[in-house]
Amino acid sequence: MTEHDAGHPPTHHHEDVEADGPGEHAKPTRPTAPTGPSSSAAPRPAASQPATADEIAHASEAVLAEVRTAVVGMPALSTALACVLAGGHLLLEDVPGTGKTLAARSLATALGLDFARVQCTPDLLPSDVTGSMVFDPARTAFEFRPGPVFTGMLLADEINRTPPKTQSALLEAMAERQVTVEGVTRPLPHPFHVIATSNPVEHEGTYPLPEAQLDRFMARLAVGYLDGEGETALLERRLARRQEAAPVRTVLRPGELAALQAGVEQVAVERDVLRYCVDLTAATRSARSVEVGASPRGTQALVLLARACAVMAGRDYTTPEDVKSVAVPALAHRLVLTPQAWAAGTSPVAVVADLLDHVPTPGATASLR
Repeated sequence: MTEHDAGHPPTHHHEDVEADGPGEHAKPTRPTAPTGPSSSAAPRPAASQPATADEIAHASEAVLAEVRTAVVGMPALSTALACVLAGGHLLLEDVPGTGKTLAARSLATALGLDFARVQCTPDLLPSDVTGSMVFDPARTAFEFRPGPVFTGMLLADEINRTPPKTQSALLEAMAERQVTVEGVTRPLPHPFHVIATSNPVEHEGTYPLPEAQLDRFMARLAVGYLDGEGETALLERRLARRQEAAPVRTVLRPGELAALQAGVEQVAVERDVLRYCVDLTAATRSARSVEVGASPRGTQALVLLARACAVMAGRDYTTPEDVKSVAVPALAHRLVLTPQAWAAGTSPVAVVADLLDHVPTPGATASLR
């Protein structure tokens, strides 16, 4: 089951439900230019050159402000945006109804990305994701019909409900930004990002993601439940709207996200901070409760996420605190625990949190130039 807007991201979303329904398949008109206080106050980056740290910080603030008009609470939104700015893919893992689908759709709209959704089911085929060759009687020839993966942001909803063969169809797309069908390799749009959702509670009729595919996600985030005030605010907003749909406006124009991502690539990281990232990742490999630690890809994800968080704060340098703030989402999902640790109820999140307390932190001045 797929939902694909071939030209424009949708501008209306659901605030408090994630289930499929008629309103979720509607394709309203995308605004031609951003409007409202969240976008007009931000200095706009030039699409033809890398954005500055100040431009990235202001644009990030405007995007988050717009997304939060539809998404209540969810502190993980900042890290989710950092993941996109760093050029990575994101896994949102939590129980149904916590706003995972809404967050992905709202981010795509605010960032000005074309959006497509794949509802993962046990009968989903790889060709349902990548596309396939279809016979055209008028031309008496086969032609390629692109699948929903040909978009700016792909939402793989409930990815653990589809078999490994279909899950693996995303591996090439996530790693190489291309797909190969019938021996022909086709590039995907740029930027291209995958946000997958997963329900960690239900196990019947699910297919856990293999470690190789988990490693392709730059970060894994848990959404969590709203507190009492947040859930009350969600209900008040729904009653005040007098309708189910909650509008989200486009903040970035075409090409501006690429400029922001290019600006993130300009941020240097001091050697001491790099060494701290290496030490943290190496510590996961020698931890007693870990059978397989994070790979060098995990070290790279840690650095890239920390750098994105730093520039979102308006800084052109990265501190050890930036690294600590993203260590759990960048590393925890890459760990394979020993059977003894798993049986004892140890979690990868607890392992990384413990390592943050024990791995020496470089001096506060090490990252300043």
